[in-house]
Amino acid sequence: MKFNRKIASDTKPKPNFVTKKRLREDEINFDKLRSYRLDRVKKELEKNNLEACILFDPVNVRYALDTTNMSIYNMHNLTRYCFIPVNGPVILYEYFNCEKLASHLNLINEIRPAITWDYFTNGNQAGTQLKKWINEIKDLSSSYFKSKKLAIDVINGPAITALNKSGIEVVDAKLIVEQARVIKSPEELKCMKAALDVAEIGINKMREELKAGMTEDELWSILHKTNIEHGGEWIECRILSSGQRTNPWMQESSNKIIQSGEIVSFDTDMVGPYGYCADISRTFVEGYKFNEEQKKLYQMAVEHINHNSRLIKPGMSFKEFTEKSWKLPDEYYGNRYS
Repeated sequence: MKFNRKIASDTKPKPNFVTKKRLREDEINFDKLRSYRLDRVKKELEKNNLEACILFDPVNVRYALDTTNMSIYNMHNLTRYCFIPVNGPVILYEYFNCEKLASHLNLINEIRPAITWDYFTNGNQAGTQLKKWINEIKDLSSSYFKSKKLAIDVINGPAITALNKSGIEVVDAKLIVEQARVIKSPEELKCMKAALDVAEIGINKMREELKAGMTEDELWSILHKTNIEHGGEWIECRILSSGQRTNPWMQESSNKIIQSGEIVSFDTDMVGPYGYCADISRTFVEGYKFNEEQKKLYQMAVEHINHNSRLIKPGMSFKEFTEKSWKLPDEYYGNRYS
């Protein structure tokens, strides 16, 4: 079943625009990148005795098929998903009238219109739409997962109930995709480096533009702008605070005005170019002149990093590393980050 609704003539206009290369774009073999990741998903399905999965989470769809469309919207609406069998066609269920967005990706064998059934998109027709979706899944099951066992990452209650009634058992696909991601390919490492490069550019701009009188939100916006300029996608959190707001940690940026000499701390939590995350923590002092308390905190941070860096060696377990890691002084333990 393909899209067949025409709203314009079947013309193929020649592109006449100029594009700017993204960081490390020429270094990355995208065919290898995509093939490797899809193969990892299929191998994890086989390892867990599963024949197929359906992925709704845009992050998981991006990993498996390298296709994106309204990612933030689709994080809270079940309007775009993909079907991946171990043996059989990879099918993208695309958002209404958006089939051309992924037409260049050769690992997708077929594009079908997404059947949606949640109340937000269908209102009182949600029940009728759910029956259509269940029939679609039953049809897939008869050909590609005859075990009637299907891995799904994100789904709502009515759909699970309906699938169970139809004889299809639902298992969590998070395990499948997370384990697939554990081993990175050389091409993925290049993507990760590009994301880190963009984060560092944004961080340096933040440091340069930090000044008393600006709000936390104004400072935080610099990272967003930098990320988008370099083909990045979104930022997971808004963790930036200054002065007294830095403790307890995890407070989000606000309209608080940064004062002279205040400490400013943040985590980037940035999903950058190619969909890879760059999570970097940084702390600055406005005006770059430390008071005695700030010097003390800085020295502890340096000791912490240097001590733990010296511990790292091949074969060390996380448990061993934790047991030998730098110990936080008791006076700071109550408001520790983790």
